[in-house]
Amino acid sequence: METWDPAGAGVLRLPSGRTVRGRGLRDPLPEGLTPAFAVHLLGSPPPPVPWESRWLRWPDFRLPSDRAAARTVLREVWDRAPYERLEVACAGGRGRTGTALACLAVLDGVPADEAVSFVRRHYHPRAVETPWQRRYVVRFAEG
Repeated sequence: METWDPAGAGVLRLPSGRTVRGRGLRDPLPEGLTPAFAVHLLGSPPPPVPWESRWLRWPDFRLPSDRAAARTVLREVWDRAPYERLEVACAGGRGRTGTALACLAVLDGVPADEAVSFVRRHYHPRAVETPWQRRYVVRFAEG
């Protein structure tokens, strides 16, 4: 299966060349290709989608309810990204999605103290909304 066009809307290209689309679920689904796999970062279960997806309980403006599960799911996204169209999405597409994308950047080799800035430059300037989300990215690197 092909990956995302790195020039596509909401697509973050990691230094390794892996691509992951971030988006807000409140927004309409972008035209064109659909994801092969999506991770929904929400406080309550998301509506069903016609592609493979996983719900990671993550309340708005907070951190994942199960940090071990978050690490496992984000690692799966990073592992699958060279071969598949993957999407990470929360309601608005900035805080939780940006935090998850910054964690993927850490897995990709971006230093933890630079990962939020990397995502803000290459995905959205207001990604990662809270101080505790920024700290989560740094701690994610520590294991």
